[in-house]
Amino acid sequence: MARSLAFLAVAAVLLGGCISVHETQRVCDEPMGTTYTESVDVKGPAQVLRHVVLFQFKEGTGAEDIRKIENAFNALPSKIDQIYGFEWGTDVSTENLQKGFTHCFVVSFLSEADRDTYATHPAHVEFGALLKPVLGDVMVIDYWAD
Repeated sequence: MARSLAFLAVAAVLLGGCISVHETQRVCDEPMGTTYTESVDVKGPAQVLRHVVLFQFKEGTGAEDIRKIENAFNALPSKIDQIYGFEWGTDVSTENLQKGFTHCFVVSFLSEADRDTYATHPAHVEFGALLKPVLGDVMVIDYWAD
């Protein structure tokens, strides 16, 4: 009888371990590129102002000139203190609705005043002068994100 109870106890531990491994595996089976993080109590602003900028370059603009624009825009957060967050990327949509826009930059601010300071900041004005000769079109949308 004691032997049967010991066997059942070992089986329960092993079964519990398998269930635990299964649950861990399920969490790890997220799609490639997805990062799983546990809930962390991080205090951030209640809202941020997103400034979304889309660029279409003039036909014939070379890769070297486009790279200069990318590098110059990427440098703005280190030059303008009012920028709270920044990310960018190039179009990878398969819907074919980009209308020639290839680059998207998202700049985040904590207030409209910060955004307005950014817009007139000498580093942003300088960036605009660098961009102007190769810019085919631009679209800008600002919104408050919760």
